[in-house]
Amino acid sequence: MGREILASVDPFEVRVAILEDGVLTGYLVERGEPLAGNVYKGRVASVLPGMEAAFVDIGLERNAFLPLADIRQKRIVPMPGQEGEELEDQIGRGSIAERLRVGQEILLQVTKEPRGSKGARATTYIALPGHYVVLMPTVTGVGVSRRIESEAERKRLRGLAQRLSPPRAGARDRMGLIVRTAAEGMAERELADDVRFLLQLWQGVTERARTSRAPSLLYQDLGLIGRVVRDLFTGEVDRFVVDSPAEFERVRDLLTSFPPRLLERVQLHQDPRPLFEVAGVEREIERALHRKVWLPSGGYLVFDRTEAATVIDVNTGKYVGKTDQPSTILRTNIEAAKEAARQIRLRDIGGIILIDFIDMDSEKHRRQVMAALQEAVRRDRTKIHIIDLTGLGLVELTRKRVHQNLEEIMRIACPYCEGRGRVLSPESVAVRVRRELARLALTSRGRYVFVQAHPDVAAVLTRDERWKDALERETRKTIIIHAQPGVHIERANLSTAASAEAAEQEAQAAHNGADGRHLWLEPMRGEVLDLPDEDGADTPVHPRRRGILGRLRSWVGGVLGPRQAGDEPPGEPAMPEPGAAVWRQHDDADVRRSRKRRRWRHRRARKPQRAETDGGQPPREDPGRSTREPDAREAAEARAPAEDR
Repeated sequence: MGREILASVDPFEVRVAILEDGVLTGYLVERGEPLAGNVYKGRVASVLPGMEAAFVDIGLERNAFLPLADIRQKRIVPMPGQEGEELEDQIGRGSIAERLRVGQEILLQVTKEPRGSKGARATTYIALPGHYVVLMPTVTGVGVSRRIESEAERKRLRGLAQRLSPPRAGARDRMGLIVRTAAEGMAERELADDVRFLLQLWQGVTERARTSRAPSLLYQDLGLIGRVVRDLFTGEVDRFVVDSPAEFERVRDLLTSFPPRLLERVQLHQDPRPLFEVAGVEREIERALHRKVWLPSGGYLVFDRTEAATVIDVNTGKYVGKTDQPSTILRTNIEAAKEAARQIRLRDIGGIILIDFIDMDSEKHRRQVMAALQEAVRRDRTKIHIIDLTGLGLVELTRKRVHQNLEEIMRIACPYCEGRGRVLSPESVAVRVRRELARLALTSRGRYVFVQAHPDVAAVLTRDERWKDALERETRKTIIIHAQPGVHIERANLSTAASAEAAEQEAQAAHNGADGRHLWLEPMRGEVLDLPDEDGADTPVHPRRRGILGRLRSWVGGVLGPRQAGDEPPGEPAMPEPGAAVWRQHDDADVRRSRKRRRWRHRRARKPQRAETDGGQPPREDPGRSTREPDAREAAEARAPAEDR
């Protein structure tokens, strides 16, 4: 079936799939404008001698990172036919502080796109790629792609590159030139046309650099489909299918200077069904996003991504073999080596990669697995370095990272688990809910407390309701627990009101996103973000002068509740009689200490009033203490169990 390239275009993203013998081996996605390959005129924002690097402002959200190894030693002088001075100051040799200074304007090219919290990586060694050659105007020397294996062809192309490389302005040497894989078998005329086009492109970059101020964009690389035509559409491709008529015509225009046989292989998809669906690509893309990938024999691979590396674990899974254990392990490892190489290309994984193969005792089997892995990565255009298999069955790979990989484009870190892939269990969340429920029941004035939680959490809370009965007897509150499908497992909405219906309405409003007095538990951080105001009251409490009855009620409020049973309005159920049972998280000693603290705090609050009525001097205000009633947070901390304070 050969090699095929499928391009799907819609208003929000462009997707390109590469198939080899009907199997998806590459998948590229672009949203917005590309950054890698762009040439900027930037301004040095900071120089860090301790890191031997600098940060350069190129007009993006974050400054570009420029290491010392990517800073050239020579200036850029005018091209032949151009007038004016050099583009930038003498960069020179030595340390980073001797080469750059803050505020200096330099030309640089983005080599790696921003990733996560890191900005783009840049270099001052500019490289302008064409279809057959890559022009490097800031360095010297020629090279030939390593994928061209014929020694005679390599020698011929090297000689052509030496003759075609343009001279550098103000110097006796010539510009650097690299011959690409697509140039194999091409005549000198095709390579010369490519060099001429790239030289004109570089002259335009230098001209714009003299007339613009930093930071500014001097050259923007082609879009995704343009880069695919330039870099991937070679004689090895049998078919290039595009589903957009406008992009189809644009591709044909780009191929006017290419061999006619390539133009004949471009096709427009006219089937009413989507292109990727017809080719079966959508299913493979979904599979590439899975953590587990099954092998033909029944084994499987597990992909785990960390900040520093990507780890691939190999398992036998359902495959038990037919002869002996070494043969079973060998077959599984060989299949894993081929599939891992394909998945690395498909997911565009870069950086450090660790493959944990199943342990093998035979040295011959180890060599077979390594040979299969090296053969599988040969088709990867991105540079890969493989370190030999260790005694523990680990293989280390490094793969150059340029663009964002498939995982970074298609997904974001979970906002709940913060990318860890795990959340708290229902039992752990239920313990947190009980603690916050105790605080709210002790501090609020509403007679009903309504809890709205995930069904699994609610099941744990209602499995043994002895704790709830004890808390209701102690606080003289009625606690209602309701399972709400759709609530996140780490969230619980708690509300208080004078009736059960009002409390449920407030909890439902909080679940629907409306403003309400509810609690959002974040067990990962161990904090409560939204506590009820005014001591948990359902209606605002206005400051007023308290009489003897008010002070007495304040003194015993935590024990008898806000009202006696006889004060209840008609139509409401009577409060349960206070029992001798105490919630199991409050032992008798804690309750006695809590009552003693409340009495001591009440006596301190009465002293200023007694001094004023006796005609003495008015009390001196303590800026650190208010004469109002303690708010909800203070009361909760004072009355909470000792293990929660």
